[in-house]
Amino acid sequence: MTEGIHTSHPAIVKRLKRAQGHLAAVLSMFEAHRACVDLAQQLHAVESAISSAKRELIHDHIEHCLSDTAEGGSHDALAELKQLAKYL
Repeated sequence: MTEGIHTSHPAIVKRLKRAQGHLAAVLSMFEAHRACVDLAQQLHAVESAISSAKRELIHDHIEHCLSDTAEGGSHDALAELKQLAKYL
Protein backbone atom coordinates (compact mmCIF):
# COMPACT_ATOMS: atom_id res chain seq x y z
CA MET A 1 0.00 0.00 0.00
CA THR A 2 1.31 3.41 -0.97
CA GLU A 3 1.79 6.02 1.77
CA GLY A 4 -1.47 7.92 2.24
CA ILE A 5 -3.51 5.61 -0.01
CA HIS A 6 -6.01 3.22 1.56
CA THR A 7 -8.13 0.57 -0.09
CA SER A 8 -11.25 2.60 0.81
CA HIS A 9 -10.15 5.64 -1.22
CA PRO A 10 -11.62 4.52 -4.60
CA ALA A 11 -15.04 3.99 -2.97
CA ILE A 12 -14.81 7.37 -1.27
CA VAL A 13 -13.88 9.07 -4.55
CA LYS A 14 -16.85 7.37 -6.23
CA ARG A 15 -19.15 8.59 -3.46
CA LEU A 16 -17.80 12.15 -3.74
CA LYS A 17 -18.25 12.16 -7.52
CA ARG A 18 -21.90 11.18 -7.00
CA ALA A 19 -22.23 14.03 -4.49
CA GLN A 20 -20.61 16.37 -7.01
CA GLY A 21 -23.20 15.37 -9.63
CA HIS A 22 -25.96 15.80 -7.09
CA LEU A 23 -24.66 19.27 -6.22
CA ALA A 24 -24.66 20.20 -9.91
CA ALA A 25 -28.30 19.11 -10.06
CA VAL A 26 -29.09 21.28 -7.03
CA LEU A 27 -27.49 24.27 -8.74
CA SER A 28 -29.76 23.64 -11.72
CA MET A 29 -32.70 23.53 -9.34
CA PHE A 30 -31.72 26.99 -8.07
CA GLU A 31 -31.55 28.29 -11.63
CA ALA A 32 -34.99 26.80 -12.28
CA HIS A 33 -36.33 28.66 -9.23
CA ARG A 34 -37.46 25.50 -7.45
CA ALA A 35 -39.16 25.73 -4.07
CA CYS A 36 -36.93 26.48 -1.09
CA VAL A 37 -38.11 23.32 0.69
CA ASP A 38 -36.97 21.20 -2.27
CA LEU A 39 -33.64 23.03 -2.39
CA ALA A 40 -33.05 22.61 1.33
CA GLN A 41 -33.89 18.91 1.13
CA GLN A 42 -31.48 18.31 -1.74
CA LEU A 43 -28.71 20.38 -0.13
CA HIS A 44 -29.17 18.31 3.01
CA ALA A 45 -28.71 15.15 0.92
CA VAL A 46 -25.48 16.52 -0.61
CA GLU A 47 -24.20 17.56 2.80
CA SER A 48 -25.03 14.12 4.20
CA ALA A 49 -23.20 12.36 1.36
CA ILE A 50 -20.07 14.46 1.90
CA SER A 51 -20.20 13.95 5.68
CA SER A 52 -20.54 10.22 5.13
CA ALA A 53 -17.48 10.19 2.84
CA LYS A 54 -15.49 12.15 5.41
CA ARG A 55 -16.54 9.80 8.19
CA GLU A 56 -15.56 6.75 6.13
CA LEU A 57 -12.16 8.27 5.36
CA ILE A 58 -11.49 9.12 8.99
CA HIS A 59 -12.68 5.77 10.35
CA ASP A 60 -10.59 3.88 7.81
CA HIS A 61 -7.54 5.94 8.65
CA ILE A 62 -8.07 5.50 12.39
CA GLU A 63 -8.24 1.75 11.85
CA HIS A 64 -4.93 1.85 9.99
CA CYS A 65 -3.33 4.06 12.64
CA LEU A 66 -4.43 1.71 15.40
CA SER A 67 -3.17 -1.30 13.46
CA ASP A 68 0.19 0.35 12.86
CA THR A 69 0.49 1.36 16.51
CA ALA A 70 -0.49 -2.14 17.70
CA GLU A 71 2.16 -3.63 15.41
CA GLY A 72 4.84 -1.51 17.05
CA GLY A 73 4.57 1.43 14.69
CA SER A 74 5.91 4.84 15.53
CA HIS A 75 4.23 7.44 17.69
CA ASP A 76 3.65 9.41 14.47
CA ALA A 77 0.52 7.32 13.91
CA LEU A 78 -0.85 8.34 17.29
CA ALA A 79 -0.10 12.01 16.62
CA GLU A 80 -1.87 11.76 13.27
CA LEU A 81 -4.82 10.06 14.94
CA LYS A 82 -5.12 12.95 17.39
CA GLN A 83 -4.95 15.39 14.50
CA LEU A 84 -7.78 13.57 12.67
CA ALA A 85 -9.99 13.50 15.74
CA LYS A 86 -10.75 17.21 15.40
CA TYR A 87 -12.60 16.50 12.14
CA LEU A 88 -15.03 14.01 13.67
